[in-house]
Amino acid sequence: MTTTRAVLSAGSNVGDRLGHLNSVVERFADDLVAVSPVYSTPPWGGVEQEDFYNITLIVEGPRGPYEWLAVGAELEEAAERTREVRWGPRTLDVDVITVTEGDEVVRSDDPRLLLPHPRAAERAFVLVPWLVIEPDATLWTPSGTRAVADLVGRIDPAESAGVVPVAELPLVRRR
Repeated sequence: MTTTRAVLSAGSNVGDRLGHLNSVVERFADDLVAVSPVYSTPPWGGVEQEDFYNITLIVEGPRGPYEWLAVGAELEEAAERTREVRWGPRTLDVDVITVTEGDEVVRSDDPRLLLPHPRAAERAFVLVPWLVIEPDATLWTPSGTRAVADLVGRIDPAESAGVVPVAELPLVRRR
């Protein structure tokens, strides 16, 4: 199996938000390159609900894109996530943002796993934490590869200001 590098985003706004996010860090510990601080972020998508806690992780290991997705789905299931309302409250949400194999960005138009994530370039709760752990990060977009710092600069400043650091999770590093 080829080694891939993935950027993952995890969020929680139901129950033990820090506990749910910590479960993600613990599960990916063997593959973990970096994890951002925990950020409090307003909900995205127009559904009235509590603020989220979000983290961005960089992982690397002998997994393909669907394997990263499958581990995220296992974690969501363990957290008893329900899918009742699109962009609604959830115990845990783990998204695969982008995957690279060597120097190549993996692209997929499979509805089960769109890569790179089609809305990542618009979401401060993904980009701001990512930028903290990888200041020179880039993201492939349909209009070309863009620096994450530039993408953050294009987001409404009020939205970016709503992404507020609240905690650090212990960095479990087994590599």
